[in-house]
Amino acid sequence: MTDDPIRVVVAEGDPAARAGVVAALEGNGCEVCGEAGTTEEVVAVAVEQRPDVVLLDVDLPGHGISAARELARRLPTSALVMFAQTADDDDLFDSLRAGAAGYLLKETDPSRLGFALRGVLNGEAAIPRQLVRRLAEEFRAPALPRFVQSTPAASKLTAREWQVMELLGAGLTTDQVARRLFLSRSTVRVHVSAALKKLRVTDRESAFAILRGEDA
Repeated sequence: MTDDPIRVVVAEGDPAARAGVVAALEGNGCEVCGEAGTTEEVVAVAVEQRPDVVLLDVDLPGHGISAARELARRLPTSALVMFAQTADDDDLFDSLRAGAAGYLLKETDPSRLGFALRGVLNGEAAIPRQLVRRLAEEFRAPALPRFVQSTPAASKLTAREWQVMELLGAGLTTDQVARRLFLSRSTVRVHVSAALKKLRVTDRESAFAILRGEDA
């Protein structure tokens, strides 16, 4: 990134809070090219302006994370940074699954906000320390079992089905697999069901045995 002002769209449901954020950004090397107070507004404004960064209130009326998902699809070159009141694990993981590149708390020092957004554009993480620890915990998994990919049964699985079963076989829960792979819990279950059907078994342990090359 150059030192040119970065263009930002600010989406915050509280007008007074939004004004404060805009002032902080404009005082820290940013050009606020659009403002919004609802999900419908931010999608319309961001698509029109095509900013470098969209700063999105997690609690934006209409659901901020849904807006992030839509913007990630329509504006793949714009960085999405969520702005949250609390350090909530579920909001963090849902935001990352939706396509967010950062997750800042509203208690962030206003004088640092512009630097944080510029950092995101430079590939730096913009996540509170306590949530970085939670991410590390989620991604720290036990050693994977030695599944045998060359077996005829295993060759029937898609790459994603194999990945899901491998992680479950390592002892991760459905929720942990969903977070690790940025999938919904229901999608993980769909992959498991498909794998069990292809392996012609009715339970996970039997599937794990086949994938390890053991007798089912």
